Amino acid sequence: MIRTQLLTAAGEYITGGEELVQRWHADGNGFIWIDLLGENAAHESNFLLSMGCHPLAVEDVQRFRHPPKTETFDNYTLILYRGLTEFNKDLTIQQMTIALFAGERCLISCHPRHSMGVNHYWGYAQQENLLVSPGLLASRIMRFSVGRYLEAILAFEPSLNELEDAMQEKPNDEVMRELIGYQSRLRKLKRIFSYHEKLVTNLLTDIPQQLINENGDIEHALQDLFERCERLHGLCTMYYEICGDLINGYLSISSHQLNNTMRVLTIITAIFVPLTFIAGIYGMNFDNMPELHTPYGYFYTLAGMLVIAAGFGFVAFKKWL
Repeated sequence: MIRTQLLTAAGEYITGGEELVQRWHADGNGFIWIDLLGENAAHESNFLLSMGCHPLAVEDVQRFRHPPKTETFDNYTLILYRGLTEFNKDLTIQQMTIALFAGERCLISCHPRHSMGVNHYWGYAQQENLLVSPGLLASRIMRFSVGRYLEAILAFEPSLNELEDAMQEKPNDEVMRELIGYQSRLRKLKRIFSYHEKLVTNLLTDIPQQLINENGDIEHALQDLFERCERLHGLCTMYYEICGDLINGYLSISSHQLNNTMRVLTIITAIFVPLTFIAGIYGMNFDNMPELHTPYGYFYTLAGMLVIAAGFGFVAFKKWL
């Protein structure tokens, strides 16, 4: 589906479909936003090429799971990022690639499914007079998506606090499995947010002159977007490290408990080894064993074994426990 918003040179605002593109070309001074939703690859490619988009940019847009990036071409500045379609409490997400081509008097957005950021500003573009600044409009759309990520990550913090309390009060394997699952998902999110932060950093470092010339405060908009991406990446990294610390803490507690168990078993072994040795000697059935004929040999041996056991037990418990 292709939908368009056109602001003519005379100030007339019109919404429609692909037919408005020809009117925009004929107008010469109008502004247009073209939204491509769920178009098949061949038609999308032909349309973008007809609008003057670079073939390499079109290839990047249609490449499966292409990392977020930004690149400036002669006619357009491409912003390619990951939009959010679903973000659950357990940090499982559904995402899609959203491409924004910000050009002179024109913004083209491409996405396979409905985007909340695009849909939100589709209704507010006229009200906020954003069609006259395609670069500013593109930054606002991405800012909306990043804001949704931020809200979802902040909503995860209470769950992490509960897991931290559970790990301190009564650590168990179930909590451990939850933490490992969260850490794995946070690792993926951290990678995505790192790409987004680098994307906006690259834009801020070298803002295309075409965006600067627009009637919009693009520098401040990009700075605000960068701060959101930076905070998002920082929060995700912090939560990832907290999960890692809790996992390491659980492993340390388990290792400590195992050490205590092994210590007790070692003490028991140290006490009974010499007793087993004595019992083994006098359990042999040789005829020439003088001690076997001692009247009170059994009592002497038993007493010696008790003394040895008591001595080893005293020394072991005094030094080890």
